[in-house]
Formats: sequence, C-alpha cells, structure tokens
Amino acid sequence: MAKFSSREKCSISRPARSRRSEAVQIAIDKGFDPFVRLRLPDLIPAIVFYVHGQRGAFVYDAIVVGARISGASVALLLARLGHRVLLVDRARFPSPTSSSTNLIHPPGVHRLRAWGVLDRLNGHTIPHITSYRLQSGPVGMEAPLPAVEDVDYALSPPRLALDEALVRCAVDAGVELREETSVQELLRDEDGTVVGVRGTTKRSQPFSERASVVIGADGKNSKVAQLVAAAKYRDQPVLSKSLWTYWDGLPQPSLVRTYRKNRRHPFTWPTHDGLTIIGVAWPTEDFPSPGSDEATDRTVIDALADVDPEFAAQVRDTKRADRWLTGSVPNFLRTPTGPGWALVGDASATRDPITASGITYAVMGAEILADAVTKGLSGQVPMGRALAGYARERDRLVIDHYDYTRDYARIADHTPEERALIEAMSRSPWHARDMIGLFATVVPPADFYSRANFRALFDYLNDEHGLPPKVRLLRWLLHGVPGRPAAPAGLADRLVAASLGPMGDLLLRSARP
Repeated sequence: MAKFSSREKCSISRPARSRRSEAVQIAIDKGFDPFVRLRLPDLIPAIVFYVHGQRGAFVYDAIVVGARISGASVALLLARLGHRVLLVDRARFPSPTSSSTNLIHPPGVHRLRAWGVLDRLNGHTIPHITSYRLQSGPVGMEAPLPAVEDVDYALSPPRLALDEALVRCAVDAGVELREETSVQELLRDEDGTVVGVRGTTKRSQPFSERASVVIGADGKNSKVAQLVAAAKYRDQPVLSKSLWTYWDGLPQPSLVRTYRKNRRHPFTWPTHDGLTIIGVAWPTEDFPSPGSDEATDRTVIDALADVDPEFAAQVRDTKRADRWLTGSVPNFLRTPTGPGWALVGDASATRDPITASGITYAVMGAEILADAVTKGLSGQVPMGRALAGYARERDRLVIDHYDYTRDYARIADHTPEERALIEAMSRSPWHARDMIGLFATVVPPADFYSRANFRALFDYLNDEHGLPPKVRLLRWLLHGVPGRPAAPAGLADRLVAASLGPMGDLLLRSARP
C-alpha cells in the first residue's frame, strides 16, 4: 500500500501576474521610475498594454476550455514552459464528474508522478496494482505489468481528488483559472483563424479573451469541437454498457482481474482507502437494466459466481459502499486541429471504457499537445505546422489502441482457437506480459500483433488436452512443411489475421520474419 503525502505546492510553480502589474512592469522596463512624477511618453507602452488587455488583445498564449484531466494537464505543462495560460471550466473544483473507474495505467502514472500531481492526493491510501489477469472460461493468463521507466504499477485514485490535484498544480504553475465560466462562442480573425473565446461568468457577466491558440479539453460533448465543426471519423455507437460500484471489506491483491464468459465481462481491482471496484460489462443489446440497487447486487454477483465462485462468495459476505453507476460511451475520433485550435482528451478521441484507458491517454495526449503548442509559440515552426504535427502524433498514439478497444468492447466469447492461444500466452515467457502490456497501453498494438510474435506463440501451445483442428493446421503450416517454409507460413499468417478482426491488419502489415 502506498499512502501519498501532501505538499503545499507542486514541484514547479510560477506565480501569475495581473494585467495591471504587467502594465506597470512594462513601464519600468521602458525606463519609467515609479517614484518620480509621471510623464505621458513614459507611460504610453503601459497604457497601450493595459487598454488592449481590457479589450481582449492577445494577453494569453493559450486558452484551455475544460479543466478536467486533459485540460488541467496541458495547462500545467504549458505554464511550466513559461506560457501564459487561461483555464476555464463550468464547474467549481473540487467537483464530481461523470462515472469513471479511475484506473491509471503505468504510462499515466509515470507522468502524473513526474509532474508532482500524485503528491497532492492528501491522505488517501492508494495501493500499487502490479499485475493484470484475463480469465476466459477455463483458461487464463496473469502477468506483471511492464514498466515505463521505473513505474511498473497502476493506480486507481479517487477521481474527485485527482481532478482537484491537477487543477491546483496548474494554478501553482501560473495558470489563471476561471471556474463557473462557460464558453459559448469562438472569436475569429478575418481569415477564419480562431483567436479567442467569448462566454459568460458565474454571474452571467459576458467576457471575451484572446490567445494564440484555443484548446478544447471539454469532453466527448465538446463545445469547442461543435463550434469548429470538427469532423468525427472511425466512429461507432455504444458497444458495451457496464454496471460498477465500490465494495468494502474485500481482500485487496495487487491485481486487476477481468473475465470473459457468456457475453459478460466482469472486472474488479483495488482502488483507494480500502475500497474495491466491482463491475460487469455487457454488449449493449444484452444490458440487463436490473432496477434497484439490491437487484443489481444480485445480477452482478451472479455474473461473478459464473466466472469466479470463490470471489463471488467473498463479495456476498461483505458490503457495497456506494450506489451502482452505469457507464457507456460512443466511439469516435475527431479531427484534432485546425487554424488556431486543437482538441485533446475525450474531445479529441472517445473510446469504450472497457480497457480503462481514458485517463492514461488524456495525460499522454496533453503532453504531446503541449510540446507542439510550445514549438508554435516559440517560433520554432509556424503554429499551423506545429498543430498539424500534433494531429499526426495523436493518431500514432491512439488509433491502433482505439481499434483494439472497439474490438474488445464487443464482448464476444472467445472461440476454442482463441482460448488455445490464450493458454499458449500463459505458458510463454513473454507473450502474457506483452498482452497485459497491450491492454495497459504500455505495449503498442503493432508490436504485439506482428508476424514474428504470433509465429513464436505457436511454440507454446499445450497438446496435453488436444488442440482445435484449425490450430493444429496453423502450427503445421508454420513449422511442418520441410524445405518450403515461406509460402505455408504466409498462408498461416493470413489465416491467423482473419480471426483477429482489426488487429489482423496490423499483423499483415508487419515485417516478415
């Protein structure tokens, strides 16, 4: 168990300055002595700055709309790089958000720890989760998480505290935060480039601000995306729906457990302060809608009993600590950039929560966007080119795992052939670890779904109880044709790829061994 301590501030901070103090500083920089009589020529730079600031000139380098995970992260990083950032959100923090299971895979933990955010989770006991398990009917695999540098664990902190920690770290870094503030319009120049925002404050007072770039981090129903008409693509409707809650009094192994049986996907892992997340996902068309909390208890425990009777008995003997929550989201990618604007987090790419990758991709996306915006603001490259570079990097980051998640969210029962391969992964010295790393966003899908990796997997098949005929044929094509291995192996690759859905395309694009 790790109990995170409190710090007054995040590790790097830069105080924000008001417009008036900026104006006075400009006058001093221009040679004005504040202790002698004022002369109008000396004050002209300060007056110009102050008046333009009041009228909404380019006072900010970036305006970030939305202060949850992705928005607070990109604002924090930009401020630490020396940029002036305005962060606006309709909520007042700390503020509850929509249901989230809060799991953060190692790439996300690594970044949040490096930024000093985890140090702000005051007083919460948050265990390190070091292994993941997949059980499919009678076969399964379990493996430790691959490390990202020295971080080889996941965390599941309380979401309310995590949002608050990120926002306060951003403010410590010099970000100007405006809570209870709603953006309703975007400002544009004569060429149509976005140059700012217009909206209302909590007292319904109008405001407008201008910046070099406007970043939409306002979730899957992004107002910024709507205003710039960002196109959706590779989109699909809701594929799965889940029920989940917190449970108290259960043993807490350092383990994420997921199951697949009878078109149900039960899941559980330790979260924070002695609580355990328990839930089940179904294909959308099979979602049971059980009704009362007590009826939902029975539905979920019955699903657990079907895959793990011992754990289900432990759940029956303990107690639910919160109400049941329902989770379901559509799947889409959005065009992430345009003239003067960018999208990040769920505003940019929303996928089914079944791989619990939302928070992790939010912080990784914020990092690459902050890097791109800095290149544009510094003049290293034109801003348009910098944002186009971010769009390419975002696609490289998310598309393959997005496709993997959509396929996983169908919650189809594994075939006998797939179960034979899962058992082979459990016998391999590296396949199970890499499969777990794929789920946890550590191992890129293209690295796992390669010809060489799957050909090697057939060396670990278990003949003890017999193999499905198709698997025996594939192994023979790979290893059993003397003198002419290339053509049969290529046929085996194509047959394997045909059973892998969208991941089969990755296998066929990979290099031949």
